Amino acid sequence: MTAQIQYADVEVGTELPAASFPVTRATLVRYAGASGDFNPIHWNEKFAKEVGLPDVIAHGMFTMAEAIRVVTDWTGDPGAVVEYGVRFTKPVVVPNDDQGALIEVTAKVAAKLDDKRVRVDLTAMSAGQKVLGMSRAVVQLG
Repeated sequence: MTAQIQYADVEVGTELPAASFPVTRATLVRYAGASGDFNPIHWNEKFAKEVGLPDVIAHGMFTMAEAIRVVTDWTGDPGAVVEYGVRFTKPVVVPNDDQGALIEVTAKVAAKLDDKRVRVDLTAMSAGQKVLGMSRAVVQLG
């Protein structure tokens, strides 16, 4: 599978389609099972508050994975992402209700690189706060 987006058709400043990803406590329990990360800050409200958090928080790697979906949906090929890194700036707080939290992600092409690659800068927000900093992906286009 190769990226459906062509390098020649992309300019610096091109905005990728934004997306929002809901996160509930049930989502976190499923992710804990898949990842093996059963840290109680991700499912036990009492424990999370005892260690100084406002409530249960989403796993950092889960947040990171949800954000990159904007890029993989845009390219049509998850394998097109050849580099990806973030800094975790704020946690995604997930209240114990039916709505949970929302991770809102925007992205744009920040640079055209050699070999038909582009750098995409992402912004991930939750509850009005930036939850990922320096979120960048290098993507191999067709």
